[in-house]
Amino acid sequence: MIDIHSHFFPRISKTEAHAVDAERAPWLTVDADGRKGQIMLGDRPFRPVHDALWDAEVRVRSLDRAGVDLQIVCATPVMFGYTWEAPRAADWAARMNEKAAQYCAGHPTRLKWFSQVPLQDTKLACAEVIRARGQGAIGVQIGNHMGAKDLDHPDLVDFLVFCAENDVPVFVHPWDMMGGPERMKKWMLPWLVAMPAETQLGMLSLILSGALERIPSSLKICFAHGGGSFAYTLGRVDNAWKHRDIVRQDCPELPSSYAHRLATDSAVFDPGALRLLTDVMGIERVMLGTDDPFPLGEQEPGSLVRSSGFLDAAAQRRILHDNACAFFGLRVVASR
Repeated sequence: MIDIHSHFFPRISKTEAHAVDAERAPWLTVDADGRKGQIMLGDRPFRPVHDALWDAEVRVRSLDRAGVDLQIVCATPVMFGYTWEAPRAADWAARMNEKAAQYCAGHPTRLKWFSQVPLQDTKLACAEVIRARGQGAIGVQIGNHMGAKDLDHPDLVDFLVFCAENDVPVFVHPWDMMGGPERMKKWMLPWLVAMPAETQLGMLSLILSGALERIPSSLKICFAHGGGSFAYTLGRVDNAWKHRDIVRQDCPELPSSYAHRLATDSAVFDPGALRLLTDVMGIERVMLGTDDPFPLGEQEPGSLVRSSGFLDAAAQRRILHDNACAFFGLRVVASR
């Protein structure tokens, strides 16, 4: 199995973070036993975490137990640094990419990584993509928006064009979710409601804006969390395109006809949802993604795919292994 969606968070010290931004740069505090910790923002706890997030040896042992042959790790989105001025964000991204390379270095056949970039400056972002690829990155992770700029903004389209022209796969992860604490009061509603909506917003912004008409079809772009609510509401979008000219003014073809340009991971947690996702996207454009090692991720990697009776053995193999090999140019022998 190849897991294309997992996160890491390196042991960033308080001193290192505060030297960048004492209020917003994240850092890690680890308990005395070394097994549990807390991501911090300034002096505020942000998220409780455990050792697989920063300890590659612990991570690989968990992969062994789960039967995962290779896992791709990427920055926890709080690490993006999108709110800073571009030079500071570029320096931070370069350092975080070095930490990602170090995290994977001891297990090059088991762990690969996506880079992060200063998305607020297209030129700097493109330069860091190429520099990080030279260090071993097999793609780049970006947020689904940069402030008020969605993926259809000319700056972000230029970045995606660059990635297409340079064969850099792109993994899009939602972050900085809509709604805010006034409406998303508790119960993890930002993760349960706003995060799927943010992912769908990213996908539809590329389609309805006509951006995919301007971006080379060679772009490899994959969206986290099964594309959020995209597959479930695509029929609604098609219906709107047919009956409202404002919806189709920048989108020359039926929105669903662009689904083949996009890919998603498999993190939907329900066989019916997975069936709809594969019907909409196509079996060949869905890849195993667990969101490891967070509690909202798939706790038994591959269990949803393997338990979904509508998928035959060949389809399961495509989602669990073959699609990722083709998408990221990997050569991995499946152990099971």
